[in-house]
Amino acid sequence: MLSSNTTVLVTGGSGFLASYCIIALLNAGYRVRATIRSLSKTSQLEQALKSGGLTDTDLNRLKFVEADLDHDQGWDTAVAGCTYLLHVASPIPTAEPKDANDLIIPAREGTLRVLRAAVNAGSVKRVVLTSSFNAIAYGYPDQPNPFTEDSWSNPNAKLGAYPRSKLVAERAAWEFVRSQPSKGGLELTSINPTAMLGPVLNKEHVPSSIHIVESYLSGAMPASLNLYMGVADVRDVAALQVVAMTHPDAKGERFIAVSPGGGWMHDIPLTIKKRFPEDATKKVSTKVLPIWLTKVLGMFNPQIAIFVSELGKRKITSSEKAARVLGWKPVRAREEVIVDTAQSLIDLGLVKH
Repeated sequence: MLSSNTTVLVTGGSGFLASYCIIALLNAGYRVRATIRSLSKTSQLEQALKSGGLTDTDLNRLKFVEADLDHDQGWDTAVAGCTYLLHVASPIPTAEPKDANDLIIPAREGTLRVLRAAVNAGSVKRVVLTSSFNAIAYGYPDQPNPFTEDSWSNPNAKLGAYPRSKLVAERAAWEFVRSQPSKGGLELTSINPTAMLGPVLNKEHVPSSIHIVESYLSGAMPASLNLYMGVADVRDVAALQVVAMTHPDAKGERFIAVSPGGGWMHDIPLTIKKRFPEDATKKVSTKVLPIWLTKVLGMFNPQIAIFVSELGKRKITSSEKAARVLGWKPVRAREEVIVDTAQSLIDLGLVKH
């Protein structure tokens, strides 16, 4: 039975998914401790959480603590006394770094730093790691079967820095947990969402995954790439994290999170055009860049080059395992997720028409 004294640590408390995890945990009655790089952000983050429906009474059960994934300092204090840990924090670039290791090493070492702190604390029963569909479905020339939780991205392929960072970090996490004593050892569950969209809570920080919708609305995206792009609602993913945290059958398992329907990148502008008034969508382009032209541009543009190997590949997957094992299903369909994301950007004044 849930105790109001059960404390959950959420890493990267200022992040998009982490904020929704905090909301879901507080609504479920837990006490929450959230790590942020600087406590100077506390007031701003509390206001964002209130916009997500929390009250001052809810926030009485939330405490922010300073800890940085790049440094050991603060982590033992952050984890002390926590029963569960949601490791959500991970660097997400808005552009491909010049050196992939600038992203890969912090992702791996940060994950291991958090896991070591969890073991040292002695109180943590389970860590729920936010990995990514990037660790499952990238680097293959074709896809004869749907991707499942048994799939791993191909480490020998030419992967972008972000997919490789998620693959390396998740592999390292499983290896670390397997190296612990089997009896009474730390439990691990991973959540592997597709591209996360949903309402933005904080106008001061637009998540990297939201930039694609913002770019369509502002006219900065002149055409879509021919990419298959599953989306997941951030609120649904947060709910899955909370379920996976305590469900006995989640131990040692991976779970894909994706909104039903599947689809291509150009579904995003088509949905926006369909669901919003013309004056709000006049800058939105529904053009699709031909694959041959994308490949040519990729020779000169490193941000495009990372997608070339995935052009035209239909990455079929589902959340069937999470439904079967945990009884969790995404509440929101693909179109609703896209619309809610766009509406939040407009409401916050982040896109001016």
